[in-house]
This record gives sequence, C-alpha cells and structure tokens, in this order.
Amino acid sequence: MAANASVIDQKVTDEYALYHGDCIQVARGMPADSIHLSVFSPPFGSLYSYTDALQDMSNVRTDDEFFVGFDFLVAELARVMMPGRIVAFHCMNLPNTIERDGFIGIRDFRGDLIRQFQKHGFIFHSEVVIWKDPLIAATRTHALGLAHKQIVTDSSLCRVGIPDYLIAMRKPGKNPEAVTHQPSGFNRWIGPAEREPKAEKKKEAGKNKYSHEVWQRYASPVWFDIDPSDTLQRKSAREEDDARHICPLQLTVIRRAIELWSNPGDTVFSPFAGIGSEGFVAVGEGRRFVGAELKETYYRQAAANLEAGLKFKDQGTMFEEAQP
Repeated sequence: MAANASVIDQKVTDEYALYHGDCIQVARGMPADSIHLSVFSPPFGSLYSYTDALQDMSNVRTDDEFFVGFDFLVAELARVMMPGRIVAFHCMNLPNTIERDGFIGIRDFRGDLIRQFQKHGFIFHSEVVIWKDPLIAATRTHALGLAHKQIVTDSSLCRVGIPDYLIAMRKPGKNPEAVTHQPSGFNRWIGPAEREPKAEKKKEAGKNKYSHEVWQRYASPVWFDIDPSDTLQRKSAREEDDARHICPLQLTVIRRAIELWSNPGDTVFSPFAGIGSEGFVAVGEGRRFVGAELKETYYRQAAANLEAGLKFKDQGTMFEEAQP
C-alpha cells in the first residue's frame, strides 16, 4: 500500500497491515482489484458516536449525513475488490424514537446500505438473518413495542424484535481465483459445540453426509446459533485498560464469512477495524488482513488482538478459546 499522509500510525507485518486513520484515505492507497473479501460492521448512522473527528462517519446528526461519507467508502470498495468477490457487512434496522423522530417506528437502514452498494454497481448476493432474543433486547433497550405490558395497554404498538443481518454484496465480473474447498465439501463445523450436526462424519458411498449437514446450517437464511456474547469484547474486556467496543461483531459470524467466501492466503479488509475482531479471525484462519481504525484506543487494542490471533494460526477452531 502506498504511503498516506492521513495515516496517523500503522503496524505492518507479513500477515497484516493495521492503519490508524481515515478508512477512505486508507482504501485510496490500495491497488485496484486487490482485496479478496471485505468483512465489517459499519457505524449504525448516528446511533452511536465513537469519536468527535470530522472523518468519523458516526459523528453525524442524521442518517443522510452518514451516507454522504459512506458513499465515498463504497466507491473505493468497488475499486479495490476483486471482480466476483464479496463485501459482507453486519447491520440492523434502526428504531425511530419520539425524541429523535417524533414517532415510534423502524427505519430501513439495512435497505439503505444495500442500495448504496447497488448504486456503485454491486450485486445483492445474499443475506442472513441473525436471530436475537427479544427479551434481552427489551431489557437492554426498554423499547415500548417489546414490553409485555403493552399487550394489555395497547397491542397495536407491539412489534417483533429487530434482528441483525449479514449482507453479502458481490462485485460484478468473473472471479479470477475460485474459492475452493476439499472435494468432500464443508467438513468443518463453525459454531457452538452443542449445535454441531450429529450426522455421520465419515464418507459413505462417496458421500460425506456430515458435510451436507454443515452446509445446510450455513445456507439457512436464519442463523439461530449465534451467541451474542461470542465476541472479542468478552475476552479483552477482562482487562481494565482494554478498549471496549460498543457493537463488536460475533466471531462465529466473521469466521463463517471467511470460510465461505475466501481461500487461505487471501487478503481480508475491514475499513472499520474496531478492536480487531475481523483481523483476529482472519489471521488466525490463515488469511492476510488489512484494517483501518480512526479511534486511537481501538487501534491499539486491535494491534494487540491481531498479535493474539497470530498465536493460534493453524490451530483451527481451537484458537477461538484464546484469551487475548
């Protein structure tokens, strides 16, 4: 990557490049068609503000302001992604509130993100709904629509919980480097041990039933087996001096995306590296990683987590139990 004056600090090794700076400027320094997979969780509009920097896309008053900045990033992603490859991002629809909007409802943030990518030529490839417990959401958010008492007060205001999504957008063109797996297909379960398929794990008559069972779980349009606490936050938050990310992405979600849509040795890019969740998984899974993070405390924590991920490279799913 070319030197960039907007980068405040950087840590570059053979396995990863982590930049403390504006993700748009970092992306502009990358060669065209050089990224095999991008996985990230963008700021959720103005829901949380991580810093007061002008370059921070979360430092906005409205979703419209957020998308002005995000548009520049999507344009760069359209340039740096390999043809036929995937940008996978985590998101959710966002609640309207009386204080902010003057009414209670839900705004289609997920759809707005998809349309922003389509504007730059990306193809809406697929999406996964990630189930979330509505009781936990009600306790955490105190949302009127999820309150049990609302059933007897006025159930016209009752609503279902808001799930997370993993959206996959594909750059047009033919993929020059096929993403391949073993001839038997998927034979590695990525998820909680108690949810692992119970089918036979051995080949029978040339077929691997276990592989089929695993693939059916991954191909499901709804993932019911994602533990919301399965994050680097759970590990790194044990130290008082570690940075705590407001919305860390679950490691299982990242690991499945990397397994599905990249080969070992591929380069994975996260423009919103946060505390390094995508990088931790990427380097541990034998991929190279490029990340950008604007917040200094997150950048430092990400650097530590990337080094922790490297310690468990080539150890398969065992490394997910690591304590950074």
